[in-house]
Amino acid sequence: MLKIFSRNTDHLSDQDLVDRFTNSGNLKVLGDLYNRYIELQYGLCFKYLKDRSLAEDAVMSIFEELIEKLPKYKVENFRSWLYTLSKNHCLMVLRTHQKQLKSPIEEENFMHSEEESHLIDKELKEEEFLLMEACIEMLPNLQKTCIKYHYYDKKSYLEIAEILGKEKDKVRSYIQNGRRNIKNCMKKKSEKIS
Repeated sequence: MLKIFSRNTDHLSDQDLVDRFTNSGNLKVLGDLYNRYIELQYGLCFKYLKDRSLAEDAVMSIFEELIEKLPKYKVENFRSWLYTLSKNHCLMVLRTHQKQLKSPIEEENFMHSEEESHLIDKELKEEEFLLMEACIEMLPNLQKTCIKYHYYDKKSYLEIAEILGKEKDKVRSYIQNGRRNIKNCMKKKSEKIS
């Protein structure tokens, strides 16, 4: 995968580069930021799209989306924001090509309501995404950590349990409760807005 631009900005944090881009609109700054995640982006897109050329096209399309969308939102965690933006982009491509492509989304084998299970996996409008991000940040610590590991880093319950030194059932409970709390939080915040 080719880099978009190549300048030495390793000493700057993601947030520094986000701020520089939103203040200046300099595409080289955005390219430097995106380069940090371009291999991960390709891997994520390939996982969903199962096609090298579609994945490469998606990586470039996501960069173009960033040019337009990043200045419009206050992004405090670029990596997780980019992950969700990319996932939503791939889901849109899958919908467009649903007859030719098979979706790789797999659910854990446990009982929970369909509505809750897709709360974080479903395609979100930008306003919903920002609302969801704010609600995730308001979760109790272990719920937030488990939700991020599971949905952002694609870790299984067992992997999270090993990282945190918790039982797998505890991790499952944190994630289920976290999803429910996010859903309730988003509902309350939406009602206040409308």
